[in-house]
Formats: sequence, structure tokens, C-alpha cells
Amino acid sequence: MGMTHLEFLYGTRIFGCKTCNAHFSTTEDMMSRAFNGQYGRAYLFAKVVNVRQGEPNDRPMTTGLHTVRDIFCIKCNTQVGWKYDKAYDEAQKYKEGKFILEREMIKTVD
Repeated sequence: MGMTHLEFLYGTRIFGCKTCNAHFSTTEDMMSRAFNGQYGRAYLFAKVVNVRQGEPNDRPMTTGLHTVRDIFCIKCNTQVGWKYDKAYDEAQKYKEGKFILEREMIKTVD
């Protein structure tokens, strides 16, 4: 297995892995701060980099049934959130293809 190539981001504020500082996203790609995750507050992002996606599975959530994939930091393999693949409720379709990053698992990085 070779070295992992990390993508470095530039922006007003960069969010990264709390464990290893790998960059994930920026405030420019943040869509909402009004989400909840497994560990409390979570943010919705349009674009996230430097993550590995797990297998899809159906998960009942407070807003209905969704098909999601857990996402993991590609540098340290910490689970940091999930990606929405499919929303079964028409009002939740805007989440498809978007990412949740758990506030507890990320921090602002330089």
C-alpha cells in the first residue's frame, strides 16, 4: 500500500480532522449548521475531500429514511460523518450527494 495523497484546501475557514488535521472542507462549501449527528451538532457540506466512503445502508433518521454511507478520514481512518446517497422523502431530496461532518470529529485547521 502506497502513501495517501491529501488534497489541501484554501478558503476563509478550513475544517479538518480533529485527529490528524487532514483538510475536509471550507466555509464556502458549508450549506447548514442546523444538523445533528451521533455525537451532537453536525454541519451539512456540498463538497468534502480526503475521505473514504463506506458501503451504502438504509438508516432511519429524524427526517425519515435515507440511504447513507459513513465517511472516514483517508489519513487516520477516523469516522467523521456520512454522505447522503438517497432520501426517500421528497422534501429531503436536497441532501442527496451532500455530506455531514460531525462537529465533535472536526476542527478548524491552518
